[in-house]
Amino acid sequence: MSPNYMRSFSEGCLRPPTVIGQFHTLFFGSVRMFFLGVLGFAVYGNEALHFSCDPDKREVNLFCYNQFRPITPQVFWALQLVIVLVPGAFFHLYAACKSIKQEDILQKSFYTGFYIFSVFLRIILEAVAFWLQIQLFGFRVNAIYMCDVGALEKKFNITRCMVPEHFEKTIFLIAMYTFTVITVVLCVAEIFEISCRRLGFLKTQ
Repeated sequence: MSPNYMRSFSEGCLRPPTVIGQFHTLFFGSVRMFFLGVLGFAVYGNEALHFSCDPDKREVNLFCYNQFRPITPQVFWALQLVIVLVPGAFFHLYAACKSIKQEDILQKSFYTGFYIFSVFLRIILEAVAFWLQIQLFGFRVNAIYMCDVGALEKKFNITRCMVPEHFEKTIFLIAMYTFTVITVVLCVAEIFEISCRRLGFLKTQ
């Protein structure tokens, strides 16, 4: 791919054709990623090291932590951010290859429909991620986790495990849910803005 295509692709990703889309890029690219990258590491970075069970043995702690966290929240949210970026990136890659200017996207019905479709996909992916997050993490992190260690062939089947910084993790969970809701609202608002521009209620950029 030539440098011109790469430049057009990067400009399209950073400067979508709508005002709300540009705000979404700013919100998505700065606030959400900063929150996950910096604060997420501070809250979840050493969770496995401080996760302890009774008896406090390495094999029990490791087994129960893997049961408690089938996937770590940082990995899940990082995958969510990457996957949600795919529809928009695919559209802007197509626009770059076809040499479509950003101001022309809202002028032609095919380009507009393609762009709206990418926004709809973003909404669907966010909704699926929201549901998966509920299934995996719930809305609250309890201080005590009851672990089933029957597979380790111990004398006991259930052991108590202490979850470190459970209150901070609960706040972080709520924040990530909130970010997902805000992203979906921005996507819906972006579709509304496109509709208004196509109908002539707003001036095209």
